[in-house]
Amino acid sequence: MATILLFDIGNTHITLGAYQGDQLVSTWRITTRVDGTADEYAVMLRSLLKQKGANGMTFDGCAIASSVPPLASTFHELCQHHLHLEPIVVGPGVKTGMNIRTDSPREVGADRISNAVAAKKLYGAPAIVIDFSTTATIFDALSAEGDYVGTAIAPGISTAADALFSHAAQLPRVEFVAPASKSPIGKNSISAIQAGLVYGYVALVEGMITRVKKELGAKARVIATGEMVHLIADETKVIDVVDEELTLKGLKLIYEMNK
Repeated sequence: MATILLFDIGNTHITLGAYQGDQLVSTWRITTRVDGTADEYAVMLRSLLKQKGANGMTFDGCAIASSVPPLASTFHELCQHHLHLEPIVVGPGVKTGMNIRTDSPREVGADRISNAVAAKKLYGAPAIVIDFSTTATIFDALSAEGDYVGTAIAPGISTAADALFSHAAQLPRVEFVAPASKSPIGKNSISAIQAGLVYGYVALVEGMITRVKKELGAKARVIATGEMVHLIADETKVIDVVDEELTLKGLKLIYEMNK
């Protein structure tokens, strides 16, 4: 039974997943540090592997999906020098089983491809994959043939909130939750901001899904993932599937195609 270690490197966080066969036995999330060295990340990795039942685990392979170009080489070095493994790095020349029908396929991020591969395999096509990260909300479109046909990128809810707070000195920073009243009409500053952020993003998501389905077809399934997914998914019925491990699942599939 093969044991593999996966790295999903995002702009804010790095998600690690350890698979034993088809079972995801452990996941971790650490802060992205672009200036971190392979040795520093290796020290952190050894500490993480002592947790969550992964102590003593050895790996037969590893794979990397990076949205931060400098860290792709850092983690490649980590795998080679500290795990003694040659990693699969998602990018040009790597088998994905995915036709990318965009103007410049090389521009499509490794995490986008991993999400699309998992969505196609696990949930079918056509599909809309929404990744709710802190920095961006990304809508990826898969055609009925299962091809990746394009994307739409909006600011993440944290990015939007930071912009609001930095340009409006009198507005307080609030917790990212729906207002207690569940009303889109706030009665005070806190509930007004929460209503605008949460229900405003719900409206954005619902509107985008409607528009994308007009091109893909009404039967397109909507799969959502990402750090902020439950904040929005809990407030709308247009999302069919929430899969927090979608990127890791896709990365595992790509690893298997290339091994």
